[in-house]
Amino acid sequence: MTRVKQALFLVGGRGTRLGALSANTPKPMQEIAPGVRFLDLILENAARMGFTDLVLLAGHLGDKVEEAYDGQRIGEAAIRVVRESQPMGTGGALAQAAQVLDEHFVLLNGDSFFDINLRALTAAPLPEGGGRLALRMVEDTARYGSVQLDGARISAFIEKNPDLTGPGLINGGIYYLDRAMVSRIEAPSSIESDVFPELVKVGRLEGLPFDGYFLDIGLPETLAQAQRETAAMRVRPAAFLDRDGVLNEDHGYTHRVDDLTWIPGAREAIRLLNDRGYRVIVVTNQAGVARGYYEEEAIGVFHAGMQAQLAEEGAFVDAFYHCPFHADGKVPAYTVEDHPDRKPNPGMILRALNDWQVNREASFLIGDKPSDMEAARRAGLPGHLYTGGDLRAFVSGIIGPG
Repeated sequence: MTRVKQALFLVGGRGTRLGALSANTPKPMQEIAPGVRFLDLILENAARMGFTDLVLLAGHLGDKVEEAYDGQRIGEAAIRVVRESQPMGTGGALAQAAQVLDEHFVLLNGDSFFDINLRALTAAPLPEGGGRLALRMVEDTARYGSVQLDGARISAFIEKNPDLTGPGLINGGIYYLDRAMVSRIEAPSSIESDVFPELVKVGRLEGLPFDGYFLDIGLPETLAQAQRETAAMRVRPAAFLDRDGVLNEDHGYTHRVDDLTWIPGAREAIRLLNDRGYRVIVVTNQAGVARGYYEEEAIGVFHAGMQAQLAEEGAFVDAFYHCPFHADGKVPAYTVEDHPDRKPNPGMILRALNDWQVNREASFLIGDKPSDMEAARRAGLPGHLYTGGDLRAFVSGIIGPG
């Protein structure tokens, strides 16, 4: 199954319940901290999970969205804006973007933040022409309405009703969809109230519960809550992982995807870290480039292969850092004495700490060599020496089983 790379964001609502706050600023562009918009948080989260085509479906004040985001990048992810010609609801906004849709894509509400592993949502195949919704258990569904499950399939949507109180599953505002379902949309319409119930009738809509932090900013009090809580959530602990000998078997200068053999429990370990909210950052010495065994570009191809196989397990690596330099190289451009990135030097770790918002106190490194432990020490992080066995069990011993 091809790794899903496209994520679309519904950012066209008027935000009438926010009153004057949304009169000149789109609801998703409300600031949660000086210079940080609510939408920034959602886009950054999708980009770190490897979604590289970020499409904003804009409507109300679409010029403001376009001016702020169109053509911008977050790492390897590119942002583009598609503006609806007239207000046509969430279903209509998606239908008008039909020409830009990949075969499978994730659709997210731009005015709510649900802190989940999107790769877990996209791991399993979709019902043909259907979709899968991320669901959240809440203590009281009265404000939201609820969703009923029959196994993995959604069996019913219950409209919000102040008299129907108590715990239950709600729509988390994140959807994994098959492009073919767009043919069911008759604009103007609501994808939630018009399209999804039709998919339920034909058994083509699934639900997957998640436990992550959830907040929508539809009310002044919830926007205030977002300003108190969500900006700090951009800072996450990081698990720095060596590659050869920790994630994949070390065959000696391993660089071909065909030679990728995962360490037992490695993909499951990364999934555990993803689900627990850690940034997963790989730091790997790759002296084979300096020695002339393979080109530096081969490293990127190998890492793309790892990401594709991880996606099948609902897992992802936030970032890869590699050092192609070595003192005893055969390629002059890569022959460097004691390069600051080459472990035991901490250069790769320090660069990652600078590039990403990381909670250092809760971060750590796992490696299989003394040079890994020394790099961690020099970077001021605890190091854990992996000597074999199931990597998920090893990681669980560090962060707890969850």
